[in-house]
Amino acid sequence: MTAKETTLAHGGHRAKSAGIPLSAAMILVTLGVVYGDIGTSPMYTLKAIISGNGGLATMSEDVVLGALSLIIWTLTLITTVKYVLVAMKADNHNEGGIFALYSLVKRCGRWLIIPAMIGGAALLADGILTPAVTVTTAIEGLRTVDFLYRLIGDSQQIVIAIVVCIISVLFFLQKAGTSKIGKAFGPIMTLWFLFLAVAGLPHIFENFGVLRALNPVRGIMFLFNGNLNAAGVMVLGNVFLCTTGAEALYSDMGHVGKPNIYATWPFVKVCLILNYLGQGAWILANNGSAELGSIADLNPFFQMLPEQVRVFAVLLSTLAAIIASQALITGSFSIVSEAVRLDLMPHMRINYPSETKGQIYIPMINNVMWVACICVVLFFQTSAHMEAAYGLAITVTMLMTTVLLFTYLSRIRRQTALAIPFAIFFGAIEFMFFFSSLTKFFHGGYVTVVIASAIFLVMYVWRRGTAVERTQTMYLPVVKYLDQIFDLSHDEDYPLLADNLVFLTNDSSFDRLDRDILYSILDKQPKRAKAYYFLNVQVTEEPFTHEYLVEDFGTDFLFKVQLRLGFKVNQRVNTYLYQIVSSLVERGQLAPQEHKYSIYLEPSQVGDFKFCLIRKTLSPETEISGINRRCMELKYFIRSLCGSPARWYGLENSSLIYEYVPLFSRTKRQHKLSRVELPESERVVPKPSPAEEEAREEEEEDIFSVRMREDRERSVEEASTVVGGDTASFRPLLDDGEEEDEPAE
Repeated sequence: MTAKETTLAHGGHRAKSAGIPLSAAMILVTLGVVYGDIGTSPMYTLKAIISGNGGLATMSEDVVLGALSLIIWTLTLITTVKYVLVAMKADNHNEGGIFALYSLVKRCGRWLIIPAMIGGAALLADGILTPAVTVTTAIEGLRTVDFLYRLIGDSQQIVIAIVVCIISVLFFLQKAGTSKIGKAFGPIMTLWFLFLAVAGLPHIFENFGVLRALNPVRGIMFLFNGNLNAAGVMVLGNVFLCTTGAEALYSDMGHVGKPNIYATWPFVKVCLILNYLGQGAWILANNGSAELGSIADLNPFFQMLPEQVRVFAVLLSTLAAIIASQALITGSFSIVSEAVRLDLMPHMRINYPSETKGQIYIPMINNVMWVACICVVLFFQTSAHMEAAYGLAITVTMLMTTVLLFTYLSRIRRQTALAIPFAIFFGAIEFMFFFSSLTKFFHGGYVTVVIASAIFLVMYVWRRGTAVERTQTMYLPVVKYLDQIFDLSHDEDYPLLADNLVFLTNDSSFDRLDRDILYSILDKQPKRAKAYYFLNVQVTEEPFTHEYLVEDFGTDFLFKVQLRLGFKVNQRVNTYLYQIVSSLVERGQLAPQEHKYSIYLEPSQVGDFKFCLIRKTLSPETEISGINRRCMELKYFIRSLCGSPARWYGLENSSLIYEYVPLFSRTKRQHKLSRVELPESERVVPKPSPAEEEAREEEEEDIFSVRMREDRERSVEEASTVVGGDTASFRPLLDDGEEEDEPAE
C-alpha cells in the first residue's frame, strides 16, 4: 500500500571510494602537509640530547654513535614499521587516525572506546601545543642572524607578537583547504628535505665512521651504560622528539591518500637520517672545542653549516617550522570528524574545500585551536619552556594506538601470531618513551595533560549523555497515528499553521518516528498542516550526490523523506525540499496547494513551509539523577556552544518553530496530592483595621522593605488616581531619574 520514490540527479551513483590516487601533484601536497612535524625534528633532537648529557665535551664517539643509533631505529621501528607498514593498512574508508582505527574494532570489545578516547584527546592536546612550539622556536632562531638580531634584540615580547601574528595567519589559511595549502607549502618542504640531505652529506664524507650508528647494538649499549649516558633511560624523552609526527602522519592519511605517503616516506626518511648522521660527524669533529663548548644551548644543526649559508638555513628552517604546524592541524580536523561520527563530540559544521572528502575544514575546531595556541604562547613565553613540556601527550596516544592495533590484528585480521609479539614489542618501547617523558610533567607537561583531560571530559560527557538519551527515547510506529494526523489536518477548529510542516529527524528508518515529534504534532498545541514531512539528511561518500527517498505510507498528507547529498553539496534543505514537494504534486501524490493571493502571474502549486526544530531538555520529572544528570546538563551546555541546526541546514531565513521537550519517557513517581477543604470560618475574612494592618506590615518588614516603603506608598497613591477612573487620563509612572518632556512651544 505504500510507495517509495527514489530520484537520482547529477550522477548520484554511489560507489565505494578508492581514495586519493598516486600523482605528482598529490606527492607535492603530501610533502607540504604530512611531514612538517617530523621533518623539523633535526633542529632540536640532538640539541636536546647534548644538553641532557652534560654538554658538547661529554659527547664521545660511543655517546654520539649510540644516540644516533637510537634516533635511526626509533624512526625505523615507530614510524616506518608501526605506522607506515602496519597502521596504514587499518584504514576506515581511506581515513586514518585513532578514531578511524577504533571504528574498525569497536565491535570487538565495549571497553575499547576508552583507549580511543584517551588517545584522541592526547593527540588533540598535542596538536594545540605543536604550532606554538615550532613557530616560537623558529622565530627565536632568527636571532642567530646578526641583522635580524638588531631588529628583534633580546625582547621576548617582540617575539611573542610575531608568533601570535604568524599563528593567526596560519589558522586563517586553513579555510582554503588542504590541497591549496599543500601546493603552496609543498615546494618549500621539498626544498627543506633536500637541504637536510645536502647539509649532512659533506660531514659524512669526512667521517664515514658515523655509519656504524646503523647498528642497533650501539643504541642499546648507550641506553643502558651509565658511564656513557648521563641521563639513563630518561634520554629516550629527548630521542622521542625525532618521531613525534608519526601519529599525525597516520591521521593525515585521508587528506593526501595512502599511495602518496608510501611514495614519499622513503625520500623523507633518507633525508632525515643523512642530516642526523651529518650532525653526528660534526659533533665528533668538534667535541674538543672549548669555544663551541662554551655556547649555551649549542645547536649542532646550525653550527655545522658554513657561515655563508647560515642565513639561508635560518630563514628556510623558519618557514619549515611554521609549516610543521600544518600536519597536526589537518590531523586534528580528521580526528574530530571521526569523533563526531562516533557520537564522541557534538555535531559541527564541516566544510569540504576540495572535491576529495578526506580534505576537510571544521571552522569551530579551527577557531578553538587558534585561541588555545595563542594562550599557550602567552603562558609559556619562550620555546625552552614549551620544549620542556613537548611530547608527553603523544606518547600516550601511541600506547593507545598499539592497544587498538593489537585488537585489529588479532580479531579483525585473525593474525594472532603477529599481534602478540607486535603488542609486546611496541608496547614495551612506547612505555619506555612514556616513562622517560614523565619528567616533563613538572616542567610544563601538566598543561597538555590539563588540555587532554578537558577534551576527554567533553568526549565522556557527550558519549554518556547520548547513552542516557537513548534510554529515554521512544520510537513509535507511524501507521498507528495516521488516522489522528489525518483528522487533525482537516479539523477547522484548529488554525492552519502551514501548508507544509517539516520536522528534522536523525532517525533514518522509514516506519517509525520519535515520540517527541508525534507529541509535538498531536499533544503540544496540535499543529494543523496540509502536509507533514519528516526529513533525514545523509552525507554520501561522493562529492556531488543529489538524491532522495520518499515513503508516503499510502497517504497524500504524510511523508518521510531521506535526502542524500554529496559531501561537497551545500545542505540548504529548504531549496531541495521545495523540489521534492513540486515532484510530489506533479506525480499526484500530493494535492496542489493553491494560493489565493500571490505577486506572481502564475502562482505556484507549492504552499508555504514551516520548519519545526525539537531539542531535548532536562526537566525535574526526568528519571535520572547523580552523574547522569550532571552529564546531561554539561552535554546540553556544550550543545548550545556548537551552533544551531538552522545554520547547519541553511534555514536561517526560513520560518522556524523551536520547541524544547523534556527528556523523559520514564518519569519519577510523583506524590499524589490530597485536597483539603477550606473551613467555613475562613471563607469570609473581615477586613483588618488600619492599626492591625500597620502592625502586620511592621512584623513582615526587613531592611530591604523598609527602604522601599516610601516609594511603595507614593506608587499606591499615584495609581489610585488611575485605576477605576478614566483610562484616557492614564500616564506612565516616572522613575526618579526620568523627567517629563517639556511641552512643545
